[in-house]
Amino acid sequence: MSTGKIVAFIAAGILIFFGVLFIWGSFSPDGSLGWIPIGLISVAIGFGLIWLGSRQKPVQSGPANVTLKVDLPANVNLDTMKCKSCGGSLKMDNIQMVAGAPVVNCPYCNTTYQLTEDPKW
Repeated sequence: MSTGKIVAFIAAGILIFFGVLFIWGSFSPDGSLGWIPIGLISVAIGFGLIWLGSRQKPVQSGPANVTLKVDLPANVNLDTMKCKSCGGSLKMDNIQMVAGAPVVNCPYCNTTYQLTEDPKW
């Protein structure tokens, strides 16, 4: 929760508390009917602060980075990966995750295809 939300909620709680006290105190023998509008305004401002505080969107410091760790079975020797179409050498920068699947973009022939795993048997 951001600092602005916390301050808004604390201020709203204080305003609502004192607003209710003003309304309640206006009905006491020593109270004044002029306290009722003060209490109602205070309560309304308090609820307004709650509404504004709940509408604030969380601040993101930048795009979220997602790290995908793949656990490969057995001993895997990783050679240079080559494009299926042209046989060009591919780097890790040429592989992106799209909708949860690894997709290769070949910089040489501009082919795009999904990586598939061949059966191990």
